[in-house]
Amino acid sequence: MTINNMSRYRRLGPLLITSCLVLLVSSCIKKGESGSDGPIKVGVLHAQTGTMAFSAKPVADATLMAIEEINQQGGLLGKTIQPILVDGRSDPATFAREAERLITEERVKVIFGLLNSASRKTSKPVFERHNHLLFYPLTYEGLEQSPNIIYTGAAPNQQVIPAVKWCFDNLGKRFFLVGSDLVHSHAVNAMIQDQVAALKGEVVGEDYILWGSKEAKATVAKIVAAKPTVILNSITGDSNLAFFRELRRAGITPDKIPTMSFTIAERELRNLSVKEMVGDYAAWNYFQSQPNPENREFLKRYKARFGPDAVTDDPIESAYFGVYLWAAAVKAANSFSVDLVRGALPTRAIAPQRDKCTSTQRTIMSGARLELGRSIARETLMWCGTRSGHYGQSRTPSTGPKRTGRSS
Repeated sequence: MTINNMSRYRRLGPLLITSCLVLLVSSCIKKGESGSDGPIKVGVLHAQTGTMAFSAKPVADATLMAIEEINQQGGLLGKTIQPILVDGRSDPATFAREAERLITEERVKVIFGLLNSASRKTSKPVFERHNHLLFYPLTYEGLEQSPNIIYTGAAPNQQVIPAVKWCFDNLGKRFFLVGSDLVHSHAVNAMIQDQVAALKGEVVGEDYILWGSKEAKATVAKIVAAKPTVILNSITGDSNLAFFRELRRAGITPDKIPTMSFTIAERELRNLSVKEMVGDYAAWNYFQSQPNPENREFLKRYKARFGPDAVTDDPIESAYFGVYLWAAAVKAANSFSVDLVRGALPTRAIAPQRDKCTSTQRTIMSGARLELGRSIARETLMWCGTRSGHYGQSRTPSTGPKRTGRSS
């Protein structure tokens, strides 16, 4: 080797070392993505204590059930999924702190959960700051958009708007709006105000109950004074029990003034006095009484996991399929990278295809008449479609309402 060649290699030495380091780092990153050097952590962030624990715990259970099933099928990209279950304590600030910890300390690849719109809005900056991904399964009021949140819960155009139109056509045209003093109820009722005005109906009153409050006497007094023909209810949690008890004490029964509720299904009836609610209505994107073989198979697995008396509802179903939606995107992207998974999501959909369900939109909305001990679909408004995630954009069902027969 000549002196000139030796000098040239000395000059190239640092570049060669740098290139080797880059290759080594790239190799380590790739190994961490899809190798077999340990499980993939995911966060499950739900209220296990506090006001909303009754409703939130089974949502967390359904999330864990989906993760268990995926692991039993071989995991994702050759890796086992390790759920990290964290209690948000029914407190928005705690949810935000725990989301930060899951992302920065536990290094989870995705987080499933949160409690309600207040906790979601408090945590939203955390996910955006870290460019992370949240699958949010609870009812979603719209009016928010984030590339870091996948909203799989019911949106107003899938639940509230069709239900209000049905009430207008079938029950009456004078509405009283009642809700919890939370973001969701205020946003939903603002939309209802506009819709009722467009229908040439009348909103004769509007009132809110503090979240978690057991006092509803003042609200019911306003309803009595306003004399509506329909009550539209977006109260969350066990405040519903106090509300319906006060309605009955005031002589308001379904045959006189029916109530349409947007946050009550079979699961909630377990924590409420069903006798107080018999005859009123509920609208949500999913009830466990949906009469199709796919739902029966889901219920069979759910009851086998949590017991014969276990009951599902819309957030439970939404949380369960949210995990599968994320898994489908991971497989399509062949990566756990947030950016790649997010890029694959618009092409993913989780739903059985049936001849009469040709929509590529999301999902099912049913109106149920509440009867003693169970939910009976007296007159069901149904939109068929797929379960898919969306970034804060409400999806309009492409098929019209279909009235079906009596089913249990």
